[in-house]
Amino acid sequence: MEEVAGLAASAAGGGLFGLVGTVLGRFAGYFEARQRQAHERARWRHETALLELQHRAHAAETEAEMALAETSGSWAGLAASIEAEAAIASSYRWVDAVRGLTRPLLTLLLWLIAGGIWLGADEAGRSAITDTATFAATAATLWWFGDRGPKRDL
Repeated sequence: MEEVAGLAASAAGGGLFGLVGTVLGRFAGYFEARQRQAHERARWRHETALLELQHRAHAAETEAEMALAETSGSWAGLAASIEAEAAIASSYRWVDAVRGLTRPLLTLLLWLIAGGIWLGADEAGRSAITDTATFAATAATLWWFGDRGPKRDL
């Protein structure tokens, strides 16, 4: 009988230790799963931050490419204008002189007309012309430098 009691005690002890081992294994598994999930969340945060940085870098690269394309387009237009001017065959000397002076004379004429209008206007008219010209010059300058200047994060 003692053997049966020893066998029963061994069976009960084995079952008890098995149950305790299973509970401890499940308890350790719970903490391992929490640790694994925390690691995954940290990895996802890192990947999200990395994707955001890549997106910003791509946006900055695209903006730089657009600025380069715009600048090179402006230079290409100037080069095409110079080439077109050079492609015009030379004619009589007086024709070449008139063609060369056309743009500067038109600019001078525009300034003279604007000055004549300003001088011929009364005080209120001069003020309005000055305000309008100042606004136009400022808007053009701000547009030119504001759109093309370096971007700053405030």
